Amino acid sequence: MNSSSTYIKELWLPTLAMIIIVVVSNIVVQIPINDWLTWGALTYPVCFLVTDLTNRRYGPAKTRLVVYAGFALAVILSIWFAGARIAVASGTAFLLAQLVDVYIFNRLRRLTWWQTPLISSTLASALDTALFFSIAFYATPVPWVTLGIGDFGVKLVLALAMLIPFRALMHYVAPAEAKS
Repeated sequence: MNSSSTYIKELWLPTLAMIIIVVVSNIVVQIPINDWLTWGALTYPVCFLVTDLTNRRYGPAKTRLVVYAGFALAVILSIWFAGARIAVASGTAFLLAQLVDVYIFNRLRRLTWWQTPLISSTLASALDTALFFSIAFYATPVPWVTLGIGDFGVKLVLALAMLIPFRALMHYVAPAEAKS
């Protein structure tokens, strides 16, 4: 089986999930709940669950392919649905944070089942939040600092909450050995 048919067979679902989550998040991040939170804070953290489950099952090399494909398609769709500034901010933050998540998850994959995804998601979320809000809303009237703080707080709570589906799906997502 060639590499493109392997990609389609194995990685289409996590790639599609990434694209949908990012595009929806880029639309709803523009809708504030209050001065501390947007709706995007509630949707985007699911990307880290997808990344961590993909990394657990397929290893970092294939997970990076999912990140790259999700990045490219989500940025293109986000330009259309959310505007160029949000797309650039999201694409930059997504790409760097997801690659950090892949790296940290892989380095820590031998820790207790819950430590690996919690640590990798938390550290990557901090990077994602700082990059996204500073690029997307700097020099605008949007209270981006307070939104970033609120967003990160929600991401921490959701990183904990995502341990429930991670644990539930662990039995269906057999682990890959650590690879590069």
